[in-house]
Amino acid sequence: MAYKNREVAKAARQLKARFSKLKNQRAILRAPELLALFDRLKTLPSDERASFGKEVNKLKQELEAMVSEANSQQPTTNNQAIDVTAPMDVNANRPALLPVDLASRHPITSELENILDIYGRMGFTAVESREIDDDYHMFGSLNFPEGHPARDDYDSFVTDEDLLAPAHTSTMQNRVLRAGKKDLESGQAIRAVIPGRVFRNEDVDASHSHTFYQLEGVYVDEDINVGHLIATLKTFLESYWEQEIEVKTQPFYFPFTEPSLELTISCPFCAKAGCSICKHSGWIELLGCGMIHPNVLREAKIDTEKYTGFAWGMGIDRLVMMKHGIEDIRHFHSGNLRFLRQFQ
Repeated sequence: MAYKNREVAKAARQLKARFSKLKNQRAILRAPELLALFDRLKTLPSDERASFGKEVNKLKQELEAMVSEANSQQPTTNNQAIDVTAPMDVNANRPALLPVDLASRHPITSELENILDIYGRMGFTAVESREIDDDYHMFGSLNFPEGHPARDDYDSFVTDEDLLAPAHTSTMQNRVLRAGKKDLESGQAIRAVIPGRVFRNEDVDASHSHTFYQLEGVYVDEDINVGHLIATLKTFLESYWEQEIEVKTQPFYFPFTEPSLELTISCPFCAKAGCSICKHSGWIELLGCGMIHPNVLREAKIDTEKYTGFAWGMGIDRLVMMKHGIEDIRHFHSGNLRFLRQFQ
């Protein structure tokens, strides 16, 4: 179609040349060149508007016709809508599912499998955590006295039945200790890691979320001390980061361990030279740990005169963010395909 006005003719040539290259060809109707012509119409003298506006409308109609023709040539699919709330009826035709070749594994899933593989080679058994629990396993079995202010650090969500969304995977510790008591009596150690999703009543920002993943570790045997704890964690961290790691500890407080420690590691990204990840300190505070409090062992009916043990807990999300340079924890639960496809 020929256009008498030079501006309209120039825009038509540019838009038609670009049209075939667009993935979303309907976007041509919002192209800056077309919008600029409509804006130009407002500035023209009244005696020129009619002819100019007629040509601009003709160009828009031509572009709409091109879009309609392109859409009509698109292959149609026979995929049925899937009602995800309905059970699969054995008498119904199974709907066609979307292809999986474009799918990607979630980075937390991939890293969690890597972490469990390392601990598995170290002799630990993986025990899955729960996503709903009770006050006893959340607090009572872990040496949190009723009304103790330490409970405030684990503010979670409560159901109408007074059940809790676990704020830490330590809710499984009493169960693991009770189940492993027979192993202790037969001369074997209790060695378990407990991955799971945990929940906190927190404001959401780039580094905090109300839902995240944690891994608890428990080891109990005769003559166990802090040296075993530090050696175990150092062995894991060096295997995970695939390099030598320096570690140091500082005193902390957890009701369920005594002594309680925070473990700090040398930055695996800058070798203590200082970078944005370690905030230019050369060190990263990574996890909480300590020797299991005798009250926690007694609650699981384990003889504290004979057995000692250690426990630790660390955030999986934080490890993944550090390893892959992810700046915002909200990406993990956003469902953003552009984020997820980076991990294909």
